[in-house]
Amino acid sequence: MLSLRCFRLCLIAYAILTAGLAQAATPNFLIFMADDMTYTDLGCYGNKDVRTPHLDAFAEQGIKFTKCFNPAPMCSPLRQSLYTGIYPVRNGAHPNHSQVHHGIKSLPHHLNALGYRTAILGKRHEAPDSAFPFESLGGRHHDNGKGLDLDLSKAEQFFSDAASTEKPFCLVVCSNQPHTPWNRGDATAYDTSSFTIPPYMVDTKETRDGLADYYAEITYMDAQFGRCIDALNKGGLSKNTVVIFLSEQGSNFPFCKWTCYGTGIRSAMLLRWPGSKVKSPVTDRLTSYVDIVPTLVELAGGHPEELDFDGNSFARWLTGKKQPAAKHAFAVQTSRGIFHGPEAYGIRSATDGRYLLIKNLNYESKFMNGVTKRSDIYQSWKISPNRYRQYQERPEFELFNLDEDPWNLSNLAESQSHTQIKERLHQAMTDWMQSQGDQGTKTELNATTRQIKRTKP
Repeated sequence: MLSLRCFRLCLIAYAILTAGLAQAATPNFLIFMADDMTYTDLGCYGNKDVRTPHLDAFAEQGIKFTKCFNPAPMCSPLRQSLYTGIYPVRNGAHPNHSQVHHGIKSLPHHLNALGYRTAILGKRHEAPDSAFPFESLGGRHHDNGKGLDLDLSKAEQFFSDAASTEKPFCLVVCSNQPHTPWNRGDATAYDTSSFTIPPYMVDTKETRDGLADYYAEITYMDAQFGRCIDALNKGGLSKNTVVIFLSEQGSNFPFCKWTCYGTGIRSAMLLRWPGSKVKSPVTDRLTSYVDIVPTLVELAGGHPEELDFDGNSFARWLTGKKQPAAKHAFAVQTSRGIFHGPEAYGIRSATDGRYLLIKNLNYESKFMNGVTKRSDIYQSWKISPNRYRQYQERPEFELFNLDEDPWNLSNLAESQSHTQIKERLHQAMTDWMQSQGDQGTKTELNATTRQIKRTKP
């Protein structure tokens, strides 16, 4: 029979062993985000014209999310919501070029507290700095096409350093592509005459030429992603790293960015983690960007339920356990304060994954932005007067069946057979807005009080 002292020593040894195993199992995180890319514009999401070999190969190694949504179809609100796990109005950053409320915490706060090194490389679009205390590896906000836009040697050095230490890490890499101006990549590699024009677009020469420039930047961004994965593999870090690719919001073509249509708020999301127990390579689990940080916190050993998040962790689902998804995902578009924007044109949306309801708060006015003011592509769409007009003149409610009408071309809001669906989603939207402190038009008119001084578009 073991003595009491031996028994205690065995317990201590067991505790040390299990603690070491738990520490070894703590995953690293790499988030790579594109900039202004419509979710369908990857080979692995069905676009047969664009060339994305690295992302297509990556998709085969992990999970492809088909019903992931972002919380705001503009760069600044989206990123600040992603990093905080809180929807834009409640965190204070619902207009573009905005800042979160004092006291809001974000990804680096949560992971640093769990012993992580948390860094960011590339585009920054959040404020104030105290709310986003990333270790900055440098980068530029907005790319003029000159010089080095994303210094990936910094990522390679980061991974090299991480390989020589046991400290877990989270690295966020933010490309500037394919955000306009489309000035990277080789557009001549694309034959515009062979393009299949998506149904939500109008087929004009300007559209085809624009797609070539846009696709070239996606291919350029795809190579950046591939280099990051190569560096991760070279450091021997892939086996214990959760890698997430996000497409951000839609492109700068009409009906994408700045709107709550599916081409604005649906996102490409690819996730690879060798520790995942999810059996299917494709999932229709309803997911929002606000779910990502709570998930990372839980995978890192934290307790997201004890923190201030709007999102829901899906960490247990990744490990093969039952974990219900949220019933709805929401989004907000605040047009007041954007370049060439209207006095106010607030948009809210709610989706259950199958149906998408959009409410245009200021529908009696015209929607305006840089696309309507400066885009030769949009002006060329005048050959299709109805489609041209639909971008600026919208009804109060729009309802779409995302499974049957992914391009959002058939508005079902006035269909009697869809009345209950519309009412159900509208009630969910109303309840959500109330929980967020969102007062609709009043919130829109006060949007500029949340903005910071703008220096670049």
